[in-house]
Amino acid sequence: MAYIGLISDTHGVFDDKLRSFLDPVDEIWHAGDFGTIECADSIAAFKPLKGVYGNCDGYDIRADHPHHRFFETGGMSVLMVHIGGYPGHYDPKARELIDKYRPQIFVCGHSHILRVMNDSRRDMLVINPGAAGIFGFHNVRTALRFRICSSDIYDMEVCEWDKAL
Repeated sequence: MAYIGLISDTHGVFDDKLRSFLDPVDEIWHAGDFGTIECADSIAAFKPLKGVYGNCDGYDIRADHPHHRFFETGGMSVLMVHIGGYPGHYDPKARELIDKYRPQIFVCGHSHILRVMNDSRRDMLVINPGAAGIFGFHNVRTALRFRICSSDIYDMEVCEWDKAL
């Protein structure tokens, strides 16, 4: 069993609110736009980290985190990329990766909009955790945590905070 914390679009913010919510998880997935290498390093020092770079991330972050990741956790295949979209509105590059890898879970960020949706056409769960940072047009900060075991995802929790630190 894996207990996952999922965040995106921190844009340099990894504060006590996020740490407290993510404290019980086994590992953190970050769907891009870390913002600073210090933020990425702080998350990696806190918990094991799987991340991808986002469109706002510099070359220092891109050196440590790839454009996309495909991996297996708890018996489920996962594809993670920053710019992804959602069923019926996938980014063309993301759609190519989805068709290539055929994941059971597709994780993306970028939109700053929290979405958890089923893509029944592809038999895939699409997850965007929204934005965990304070910069951007979103009104609330969001993060997710959930468990994966025996090819099942369950106990998904959403946490929301004001943008004020």
